[in-house]
Amino acid sequence: MDELVGGTTTDKRLLAIAARVQEGQRVSFADGVYLDEHADLLFLGRLANVVRERKNGNRAYYNTNVHLNPTNVCVYRCVFCAFRADLKADRAYTFSSEMIRQRTLEATGSGATEIHVVGGLHHQKPFDWYVDVVRVIHETNPRIHIKAWTAVEINWFSFITKKPVDWVLEQLIEAGLGSMPGGGAEIFDPEIRDRICEHKSDGQAWLEVHRRAHQLGLRTNATMLYGHLEDTRHRVDHLQRLRELQDDTGGFQTFIPLAFHPENTGLDHLDSPSGLMDLRVMALSRVMLDNFDHIKAYWIMLGEKTAQVALSFGADDLDGTVVHERIYHDAGAGTPEGISVEELHRMIREAGREPVERDTLYRHVIRDDQGWSIGEPIETMLATGA
Repeated sequence: MDELVGGTTTDKRLLAIAARVQEGQRVSFADGVYLDEHADLLFLGRLANVVRERKNGNRAYYNTNVHLNPTNVCVYRCVFCAFRADLKADRAYTFSSEMIRQRTLEATGSGATEIHVVGGLHHQKPFDWYVDVVRVIHETNPRIHIKAWTAVEINWFSFITKKPVDWVLEQLIEAGLGSMPGGGAEIFDPEIRDRICEHKSDGQAWLEVHRRAHQLGLRTNATMLYGHLEDTRHRVDHLQRLRELQDDTGGFQTFIPLAFHPENTGLDHLDSPSGLMDLRVMALSRVMLDNFDHIKAYWIMLGEKTAQVALSFGADDLDGTVVHERIYHDAGAGTPEGISVEELHRMIREAGREPVERDTLYRHVIRDDQGWSIGEPIETMLATGA
């Protein structure tokens, strides 16, 4: 235990929490709050690294992916969002089917295994338009995995069609949907959620959409937006609710803490989260979410250097090449709009980890002169030591 905590504390409660983490036991809500408020960053980081290496050894994962944000027109006016636009705004746009097809062909040519689709809730577009986004991608390249539409969007589709969430998801699966991203979670606690995204579907609705998706066999991701109006208890509550749903369904693949970028938003009077806060939230998430296999350091939001350090603070995944991402760049993200596989390898190796390419469903991607193929699930590789 002395080696684990590095002699950085004599706090008996912190030492007791560390002992439970070392033994693979669950951390309570109260323990999570205490860790965030009393543990120094290196102590918390060491705890997170114990969990990270227990689950993933020395590997760090990435995928080759392209983003598609098919429209920025949105019925909601979330104060934290810099991406949305009014229908008649100069910066408003909507992709045509041909534009979607071209983006898919571009992704295919670059060797991408995934297209990540999220966007605005265009109030003049029927549900069939959103289904067709998925269908056009799938018909253009049936092999590429489509990770599309957040729980907020699914909830909107249910509202405009007056159909149950299950029906909405079944239509999308039939069109080619492979999994769901984790966006739209923001912060579940209504005290904060009502202040940053009033009128948008609430935290319980977000969780219920993911529950229904898991029951239909879809794997999904989970997120949390931090560094705005929330405090420790809101973050820990958010993590606990995700953990409880994962206990029930086992359908979450990875958790992605998302750092709030205030530039160009209604909260631009706030400071961005510091790098130290980024690492603290990453580490606490890894310790709390004992039933999640993966924690992602989304380099687009964190910046490349902080993302590298995060690989020693609980994260085991850097996301991917992320070409054509618009949502966080519109909010002031200064990171590149896309990155090469070679650069991802460099980032991971500099952090002392071994890069492993995965697909969306965390299966090993094997590349050769003929292209790419899907190998074993990551969990199998870990179990066999491959």
